[in-house]
Amino acid sequence: MPYNLPDKVPPINVLVADSNPIHTQLLAEALARNSDFVVRTAKGASDLTTTAADATPDVAVVSSYLDEDPTRGYQTIRKLSLSGSRTRFVMLLDSTKREATLEAFACGARGIFHRHESLETLAHCIRQVHHGHVWANSQQMSYAVEALASAPQIRALNARGADLLSKRERDVVTSLAAGLSNREIGARLGLSEHTIKNHLLRVFEKLGVSTRVELLSLTLTQEAQRSPIRSFVVDLFDVERTETPADIAAYRDAAERGLNRAQVKMAELHVRGAGVEKDPIAAYMWYLLAEKTNIALREKITADKRKLAETLSTEQILDAQKRAAEKLTSDAAKSSAKAVDNLSAPPAT
Repeated sequence: MPYNLPDKVPPINVLVADSNPIHTQLLAEALARNSDFVVRTAKGASDLTTTAADATPDVAVVSSYLDEDPTRGYQTIRKLSLSGSRTRFVMLLDSTKREATLEAFACGARGIFHRHESLETLAHCIRQVHHGHVWANSQQMSYAVEALASAPQIRALNARGADLLSKRERDVVTSLAAGLSNREIGARLGLSEHTIKNHLLRVFEKLGVSTRVELLSLTLTQEAQRSPIRSFVVDLFDVERTETPADIAAYRDAAERGLNRAQVKMAELHVRGAGVEKDPIAAYMWYLLAEKTNIALREKITADKRKLAETLSTEQILDAQKRAAEKLTSDAAKSSAKAVDNLSAPPAT
């Protein structure tokens, strides 16, 4: 019986666009020493756009500095990403500053490479990005997590995925999430306090909630259309992916900062022995810390609820408790999206 040789793995098509033609050529020649790469070059943003469209490279390594413009690389990657390009991008950065890192994530880069790192590391980064992974170190991961936490996306969707709120209503809810009062929201949006109150009443009616706490709980936790940074964070915590040492460091750093999801991830890694020592005791420790983080969140909600209760009468509180009990019972067998779509609007308080 003849022996069937395994299919040859196709090479990775890499496009390089560095800050100037000389740097581009030198970097391309260095990367071409990897036998699994087929490398071509682009001279500036216009050539990068054309070549990416015509040749459809697997991975494009792009400097943030193109055509003597320190932001042209960001602009070009964003344009290509929005056009539906299947190319995955690695951003070459000279700066390690937070702003540069977040801008790279926001424009659609799937990997970030600082010039002080080795060419061997860059080659590994390209391979990981080509296979659908995100390449970022622990500091970059921290920047992304902090940005995501400080700028929540306010969305409220029905069962068909349509947005229930108007743009003005989303602006009001976003301001509410920032902790502003009705008067402060009005000042921010150039509206009267009475108008802000009316917007909130309509939002309450649309979403079937009766308090600000319920509103924020619903809009901040409901599944949203993800921004590039949100997508980056979700991808980095994908349980099914193959973890790299950079990933493990990112998970650990975020977990030690108190990010609940990262703590659960560290527990899962120790259970599986994926990238870390298989250690059930360490896993149990991380689960305990994740549980404590959730308790801290519940305590904050309790404190906020108590503060809100001071503005309500006993009858209003009892009415809210009755509604909550009825809602929990009626929604037990329903998905959250279907519940939002079908709930009747209770009277606002």
